[in-house]
Amino acid sequence: MNSTSMTNQIITDITNFIFVSKSPTKTDIADAILLPGCGNPDIPEKAVELFKEGFAPKIISSGGAGMKLGKFAGVYSKQDVYNGDYQTDCEFFVDVLQKNGIPESSIIQENQSRFTKENGLFSRKVANENGLVVKTAILVCKSFHARRSLICYQLAFPEADIFVVPVDVYGITSENWHLQEYGVERVLGELTRCGNQFVEELKPKN
Repeated sequence: MNSTSMTNQIITDITNFIFVSKSPTKTDIADAILLPGCGNPDIPEKAVELFKEGFAPKIISSGGAGMKLGKFAGVYSKQDVYNGDYQTDCEFFVDVLQKNGIPESSIIQENQSRFTKENGLFSRKVANENGLVVKTAILVCKSFHARRSLICYQLAFPEADIFVVPVDVYGITSENWHLQEYGVERVLGELTRCGNQFVEELKPKN
């Protein structure tokens, strides 16, 4: 195998690992749609589509103030539509959901988590507090964030079958991430985090 072929194989392997996708079919009715927080409205808007198509009766919106900034990082796009004084990812997502017709009674809010692993764990906590048993779920997240999100939510909901519906954002896709510097930084950053954030879980248990 020459160097070009080897590079292409590495790109393919990274792509297949990071960009997870497992979409539900019309017969796959979930107990909840899971939303790890961010500042991009495309994520909750996709959840709205799935909800209105009857894929799940509940949406768990997760995300507090970001760990890096200690506050909501801001709305990435459509600021003219979603222009509230949001304090958390969850508050922003809930506004998007409600402005697109999702009733408050169908939304479970989690506004304390600071990073993806806590998104999963704290979402499980509020699901339990609301008496929601999650045996099947649909995870809606950024496409380059899909593997780490799935790992985090699998740890929090180990008994659940989790579908993954990725949303391409920031111009990064599974096809072009390696062709742009920003895409390489984000995807390889995710690859690193998938290792260093799960050291404790992967250590052999004595």
